[in-house]
Amino acid sequence: MMLALGMFVFSLSTAAYQELQRQTEWRHSSNSRIGTVPARQFLGRGDDAITLPGTIFPEFAGSPVSLDAIRLMANTGKAWPMVEGSGRIYGLWVIDSLSENRTIFFKDGTPRRIEFTLSLKRIDDDRIDLLGAGTSVGINILRRLL
Repeated sequence: MMLALGMFVFSLSTAAYQELQRQTEWRHSSNSRIGTVPARQFLGRGDDAITLPGTIFPEFAGSPVSLDAIRLMANTGKAWPMVEGSGRIYGLWVIDSLSENRTIFFKDGTPRRIEFTLSLKRIDDDRIDLLGAGTSVGINILRRLL
């Protein structure tokens, strides 16, 4: 297991990502001042985003059905706990977007290569009410942490 998002497990047999890109922002308000640099005030944490680009080779590793499962999760509009295979807990995330690019086809139209990019956004960890269904284990873990 590389990573679990809710009940979906990223692995070689489902959908393996090649990178985990994370961007975290912090908000600072700016006020102009005469004769000096603008004053800044810290407003708090901004967006926290993770992008997972990966490739599925249906003949060897991964399954296109995995992307369908991720789309079903996204359709709920719910947040999902994310846990790395090492045990590191990332918090609660919503699926922001999923893109896929199918190339190198068999004569029946089945792709030999599917590249995907999954974009996730973090939500407040105390918003347990936004959790997706089927995550009772994740809820119990989060309640212990909060």
